[in-house]
Amino acid sequence: MANNNKKVTPVQQEYQKFQEERETKRPVLSNCIKAFFVGGFICLVGQLISFMYINYFDFTEKNVGNPTVATLIFISMLLTGFGVYDRMAQFGGAGTAVPVTGFGNSVISAAIEHRTEGFVLGVGSNMFKLAGSVILFGVFSAFVIAIIKTLFIQYGGF
Repeated sequence: MANNNKKVTPVQQEYQKFQEERETKRPVLSNCIKAFFVGGFICLVGQLISFMYINYFDFTEKNVGNPTVATLIFISMLLTGFGVYDRMAQFGGAGTAVPVTGFGNSVISAAIEHRTEGFVLGVGSNMFKLAGSVILFGVFSAFVIAIIKTLFIQYGGF
């Protein structure tokens, strides 16, 4: 309850008991296991993509991250467009939201939802509603970290 200081009437107590008896029990353990394996599978695919870039396109371990992330985002956007990623998310829950593929899903799903309103006012203005805060705070935190690193390198002698 929002306010526990109020007196609860007998009718409210009866309703609370009624509600507690009929509340759906969530399978927390099985949901966690599903999320773990789905998220792990996404990470495995990302690792395989990294190995592919290293072996076939002469990337090094230092610079393979950016094309791997871009490829994962692209794949998640394609799968979202075809409706596959949504089914994966229904099964895997947070396992699909936590990796970078969740970012791609949130961007493209907002664009798909608002495509009937046109490209500018629909897709363009609504595409980053869900992912905008991630982009904002990600860019801002990268900027702050870069300034701190620069100060340490220039004045710290690292």
